[in-house]
Amino acid sequence: MIAYVTVGADDIGQAKRFYSAFLLPLDYTLDEGPAGLSYALPVPEGQKPVFPDFYVKPTFNGNPASAGNGAMIAFEASSQGQVRALHAAALAAGGSDEGQPGFREPYGSLFYVSYLRDPQGNKIALFSSNPNEPGRDG
Repeated sequence: MIAYVTVGADDIGQAKRFYSAFLLPLDYTLDEGPAGLSYALPVPEGQKPVFPDFYVKPTFNGNPASAGNGAMIAFEASSQGQVRALHAAALAAGGSDEGQPGFREPYGSLFYVSYLRDPQGNKIALFSSNPNEPGRDG
C-alpha cells in the first residue's frame, strides 16, 4: 500500500493555492508547517487512516524542485461534473492544462479524466469512474 506521495515545490504559497483548489473539495485536510504542506483524508474515530497522504515540500538538498518525466499523480473525484469543476479550479489557481476533461479512447468506457500540471511542472490527473453516470458509449 502506498502510504504517502511527496512532490517538491520552490514556491510553497503558489503550491498551496494550486493543490488546495482541488484537494480540499475532495475532503483532504491541510496541515501547514515549516516543512511544507501535508494533505490527508480525515480519519473517522476508531478507524485507520486512508492512504496515501500527499505532501508538498521544499527540496531537502536546497536545489530547485523538478518534475519527474513520466511521473503522474491521480486523484479520484466523485463525478464527471466534479472532474470538470476541479480542473477549472486548479487552472484558476495557477495550473496549466495538459488535457481537458473527457473520456479517453484507450481506457474503460467509464473513465472520465482531465490532466494538468502544477506550477512546478508535476503532472496531475483528476478522474471519475462513477458507474452511475453515462459512459463514453452511452
